[in-house]
Amino acid sequence: MKKNVFNLIVVDESGSMEIIREQAFSGMNETLSTIRIMQEKYPETNQRVSLVTFDSHHTTWLYDNTAASDTIDLRRDQYTPGGCTPLYDAIGKAVSRLNTQAGEGDNVLVTIITDGEENSSREWTLSMIRELIGKLKKREWTFSLIGTDNLDVDSMAQSMHIDATLHFQQNVEGTKKMFCAERIARSRFNKFLDKKEAFCGSALFEATDEDVDPLKGV
Repeated sequence: MKKNVFNLIVVDESGSMEIIREQAFSGMNETLSTIRIMQEKYPETNQRVSLVTFDSHHTTWLYDNTAASDTIDLRRDQYTPGGCTPLYDAIGKAVSRLNTQAGEGDNVLVTIITDGEENSSREWTLSMIRELIGKLKKREWTFSLIGTDNLDVDSMAQSMHIDATLHFQQNVEGTKKMFCAERIARSRFNKFLDKKEAFCGSALFEATDEDVDPLKGV
């Protein structure tokens, strides 16, 4: 029986992301490519993709529990930064929706990417997010928060009950390096699942000598 692996990626589309719009757009497509590669490399898994972008005007599911093999690269007009940062609303909506789709025993990797702090949520509060993530971590969901170096990413993550963090410089090179580290971590996550080894969420971004960029040579 195939193992379900749910990949939820929540990406900030607020106005300040315009600085790295091209790199964020390319990075999301690289992440989609990585998930498709994971499906090919580990055919006994059933890789599912949910890709959500958000600002104060919208929360958009570019993919919603879609089979990896059915995904294609995004078009440039599907990522147009603007507005403020309702971070808690975006996380709450995306994670609670996935919670209705993933069952007990399924493997879930949630990746949140932002360049700003919460500033405009209307439905979800920090305490609600913390409670939701805490409950799902007991089901062995893995959560990560990736943020720019102008943020106290570690404190933000801790406040939401998230263990794994990654910081990046909000420029062309820094964003490219961040997405490279993210896809390597995603590859490592799947490798642990394939070996049926225990995976420590807090170690998601800890580099090892065996790490290889899954897109290298593609």
